[in-house]
Amino acid sequence: MSQDQSEILKRALKREKAARKAAEAILEEKSRKLYFTTQRLESLLDEKSSELEGVFVNIIDAYVVMDLKGNILKFNESATKLFGYDIDNEEINVSKLIYIEDYEYAITSFMELTEKGFFKDYEARVYTKSKEVKWVHINASIIFDKDKNPVAAQGIVRDITDQKKSAEKLIESENRLSTLILNLDSGIVLEDENRNIVLTNNKFCELFGINANPKDLVGMDCAKASEQNKVLFKDPVSFMERMRAIDAEKKTVIGDELVMLDGKILERNYMPIIIEGERKGYLWTFTDITLKRTYRKSLEVQKQKYYSIIANMNLGMVEVNNKEEILMVNQSFEKMSGYTEAEILGKNARKLFSIEDQSGIIIEESKKRKNGVSSSYEFKAICKKGKTRHWLISGAPNYNLDGEIVGSIGIHLDITELKNLELQKEKLLEKLEKSNDELQEYAHIVSHDLKSPLRSIHALVSWLKEDNQGKLDDVSLQNFGLIETTLEKMEMLITDVLNYSSVGSDISEKTDVDLDSLISELITILYIPEHIKVEFLNPLPILKGDKTKLQQLFQNLISNSVKFIDKEQGSIIIGFDDLKSHYKFSIKDNGIGIDKKYHDKIFKIFHSLKKSKDSSGIGLSIVKKIVDLHEGEIWLDSEPNVGTTFYFTLKK
Repeated sequence: MSQDQSEILKRALKREKAARKAAEAILEEKSRKLYFTTQRLESLLDEKSSELEGVFVNIIDAYVVMDLKGNILKFNESATKLFGYDIDNEEINVSKLIYIEDYEYAITSFMELTEKGFFKDYEARVYTKSKEVKWVHINASIIFDKDKNPVAAQGIVRDITDQKKSAEKLIESENRLSTLILNLDSGIVLEDENRNIVLTNNKFCELFGINANPKDLVGMDCAKASEQNKVLFKDPVSFMERMRAIDAEKKTVIGDELVMLDGKILERNYMPIIIEGERKGYLWTFTDITLKRTYRKSLEVQKQKYYSIIANMNLGMVEVNNKEEILMVNQSFEKMSGYTEAEILGKNARKLFSIEDQSGIIIEESKKRKNGVSSSYEFKAICKKGKTRHWLISGAPNYNLDGEIVGSIGIHLDITELKNLELQKEKLLEKLEKSNDELQEYAHIVSHDLKSPLRSIHALVSWLKEDNQGKLDDVSLQNFGLIETTLEKMEMLITDVLNYSSVGSDISEKTDVDLDSLISELITILYIPEHIKVEFLNPLPILKGDKTKLQQLFQNLISNSVKFIDKEQGSIIIGFDDLKSHYKFSIKDNGIGIDKKYHDKIFKIFHSLKKSKDSSGIGLSIVKKIVDLHEGEIWLDSEPNVGTTFYFTLKK
């Protein structure tokens, strides 16, 4: 290498060394500036961090810092109040705070936090220290160190328990309202301002025969739907004209009636929905009033029918208020009283029609009506012409729709003629009673007067027989015997006639009669042959009646059975049945029996099937008369040569 080349190399090395020194100086200056910048940044970061810490400590929402293992590192005052823990004196892991049913959701959210470095709008339930459950809203992020390594997590926790409860109540309310609307008994259609369906219900679909779920109709154009459904109505043209008129006027409509082809009658209501002065929609309701209209028509028909009956019936009707002022009368009452309705409306009924001694009756009856009591009573009234009339009044309280007594209604029957007949009847009964007494007295006199000559004749015959004893032939003695038999029979007939006439007139006071004792005593008195046996099927009752006549009743029937038993072994069986209001008795014998054609005749006076000196034909007539007096009946069941059973009833 030459000297020149060596010099060039030296100069180049020198220049390189100088450049290196210059570069080192520049780098040193840059490093110094970077150091001071870094220091200022760190100071600024510490200052901002301190400021942020003050912000997090004082914010209203809870601020929570935890490590990546879930240990709570920091609570602000709001967090302490929310969860109830004092982290300065107790260690807490976030797992203690997680609601058990939300645990899986919490783990998933934490994984999202570690992967993305943050999450927003996390909502879940947490436990407080007192195990109270609260809803919280959380926004969280990861905290990194200087080397960008995750070291902790922080979050803003807001208590939304009250909002959740309000939201749940709102949802419940909406659900209830939705369920109510869906199941209303009226068809509902809610339109928006453009007449598109927002809400409808099952009843609407049912009324218009729409085979779809109400939800499927949402969004449908209501105007087009009306055009399609007009064929369902009896007068489709009028239906559409009215719909357009309502839509144009946009005013509330109540009680429109629509008649459908199938006879159904709908009531339509329309109401615009106005919010803050602007129309936000329209509500239509449709109600099936077919039954109501039919019922109303039926009521009108019934009303007219009963009004016609009331107006034309032969009973006077009067309606008065609680002050006894007349409010209404019908035509029959106008005829009864002689007044027209115009003449007596508003007048006091008691003062208008009462005779002085009858005013108290009206006052008492008015008190009964005010107490809700109905009754019937007789009233002596004075009509317009001044004549006294007898009215039978049936009065009842009159109620208003609230169940309050507002007056009374009386139905009046003019019984003046009936009253006159009753007075005549009373006079006739008095005369009849007097005649019966006179007849009874006469019967006793006649009986005595008839028996006296009979006894005289009987005595004369006996004397003739004694005076001519041994002188009379058999024919004469036989004739005298016939005379005596005839006299005895005639005396028996007179006695029976007297007994028959006495049955109805001699009415003693009814007492309790022990029939077992009565008949037992009777059997000991009567002549009953040894070959006839009297039996009782069951013990006889104690009966309220006339003891003497009851004894006469059983005596006649038992004697009758004894008289006509023709068997070697005679039987009389006495029994009874307890009926609802009567006792039923039976006296059965095995005598000669009675042919059926005579069953209706034997109870008539002087009718005897077997003519004999022992039978006058009056005994069974007396029996029937006694049974009648005790409000009973008598009949028989008999077969010739087999026997007879007499049945009779006596009132208890």
